[in-house]
Amino acid sequence: MAEPAASIDFAHFAQIDLRVGTVTNAIIHPDADKLLVLTIDDGSGEPRQICAGIRAWYEPEKIIDRQVVFVANLEPRKLRGQISQGMVLAATAVGDDAEGDVVLVGLDGKVPAGSRVS
Repeated sequence: MAEPAASIDFAHFAQIDLRVGTVTNAIIHPDADKLLVLTIDDGSGEPRQICAGIRAWYEPEKIIDRQVVFVANLEPRKLRGQISQGMVLAATAVGDDAEGDVVLVGLDGKVPAGSRVS
């Protein structure tokens, strides 16, 4: 099991804006071996682009229409020439034969894009 991170107080945690988005498009990043470039419907009416290091585990066409949880208020940054406007949440498996596998954090049912996660 991975070592737990240092504790933070609730006020810091409350600053993280977790939202649900629907993947409307996914392509292989043209300049990075590990990244997919996802277009996310975040409920705002404007598409959001997020680069995610999930290429080894997910084929782009198979995650279209999938709902994901993402950090909505992460400062945008450029990853290998592409702007990433958030971070999709995923778990990295530890132990047994799943060591290192990456699994996207998902939902038990469908909710409207932009729904808050709390």
